[in-house]
Amino acid sequence: MVSRVIPVGTFDLVIFGGTGDLSRRKILPGLFRRFLAGQMPDDARIIGAARAKLDNDAYRQLVREAIEEFGHADPGFESELATFLELVSYVPIDARGEMGWAQLAKRVRSGVIHAYYFSVGPGLFGDLAERLHGHGIANENARIVVEKPFGHDLKSARELNRTLAQHFSERQIFRIDHYLGKETVQNLMAVRFANILFEPLWNAQFVDHVQITVAETVGVDGRGAYYDKSGAMRDMVQNHMMQLLCLIAMEPPSRFDPDAVRDEKLKVIRSLEDVDSHHIVRGQYVSPEGEPLYRLDVGNPRSTTESFIALKCHVSNWRWSGTPFYLRTGKKLKARMSEIAVVFKDAPHLIFGQEAGRHCNTLSIRLQPDEGMTLNVTIKEPGPGGMRLIDVPLDMTFAEALADQLDDIPEAYERLIMDVMRGDQTLFMRGDEVEAAWAWTDPIIEGWEKRGDVPKPYEVGSAGPEDAMMLMHRDGRRWREIK
Repeated sequence: MVSRVIPVGTFDLVIFGGTGDLSRRKILPGLFRRFLAGQMPDDARIIGAARAKLDNDAYRQLVREAIEEFGHADPGFESELATFLELVSYVPIDARGEMGWAQLAKRVRSGVIHAYYFSVGPGLFGDLAERLHGHGIANENARIVVEKPFGHDLKSARELNRTLAQHFSERQIFRIDHYLGKETVQNLMAVRFANILFEPLWNAQFVDHVQITVAETVGVDGRGAYYDKSGAMRDMVQNHMMQLLCLIAMEPPSRFDPDAVRDEKLKVIRSLEDVDSHHIVRGQYVSPEGEPLYRLDVGNPRSTTESFIALKCHVSNWRWSGTPFYLRTGKKLKARMSEIAVVFKDAPHLIFGQEAGRHCNTLSIRLQPDEGMTLNVTIKEPGPGGMRLIDVPLDMTFAEALADQLDDIPEAYERLIMDVMRGDQTLFMRGDEVEAAWAWTDPIIEGWEKRGDVPKPYEVGSAGPEDAMMLMHRDGRRWREIK
């Protein structure tokens, strides 16, 4: 069975940076998959724009190769791919000059949805916005999509928001975070707000703590110059992990409406307490022999940038008072895993005695590599010999129940790009959200810079620095295994 898709109106999508890595790996293959799913109108247009001096045929060949390499294109789709490529064209353009802008103005149609994907560095956002308006290309209904980083700190984020606001209203700006496009992230909202089972327990009275883990096995992978100026805190915590924390901790919005949802997320960010220095662990990966591999990868032998960070945070409101949120993320760890674990408190009275062991219910929401949810419940271990308790999973990965629909579930970028065409901002960050996240993040970074803290070494293939384990052990808790 093919899942129901909601078509979008006719659109012209201009991809600035249309020859870049993100376009080739995610945007273009994702658009083709939505085309195959029947979610794109037959008269849509995709216009690549970059400095490279290509003609339409050369760019279509680039698109074809990107889809064949990264889009898992079936050879049986050759006819559909040929039809899709007819929707694609290209304009050589200079973001800071005049080359190509007049041609682009003629190419974009009137009376259709206009979307402009800024798949470029944030330093070009202002130039693109200014020229789009200066050449009369973007109207009051146009939409722009901007990628992270949304600034480097609060000051730069505010400046970036001001720059975009000179030419576009907030309803036109779509700040994309691909984590929010994942099926399981959205299922988290459905599980919370469409089921009476969990919401009464979703508070400090019943939840012992929450763990959010984003573990990667890769290193900086050619991003050394960027990453060494950002680190794990700026690259992952301030955006991706902050959004996951908000979805876990937010109050139920009055309706599933973009601003209602984002209002509640903003309240969570503004409720985050300052983080004590002894609740922060930073690390850098090294070889088993102690060779400073991170510093070699980024080409900076004195780098004090973290490739791993663990934090203990608190949300200061009635729902979560006293419940810690533990966040950790790092590179070159033992396995690739993104998971949210909601660990519930023990039963208030253990009637089975200490020999039965202590057990607690845990709801784990896995974002990658295997999206799904698992609820651990406690049962009696089968067999004679008394009442021995074990934990068993209730699997909610929907792999069996929805097996005939899984192949058609869109990847994160696909879903989010189609939401742009619909004008739905629910899964995109608002400007005040971004600034509030930086307002919380900046003092943490400034604190360790002022103290002169140096990241702790941890071996590649491990679970991170030993100090991160102690962050939990001091509270009588343990990190969930990275696997």
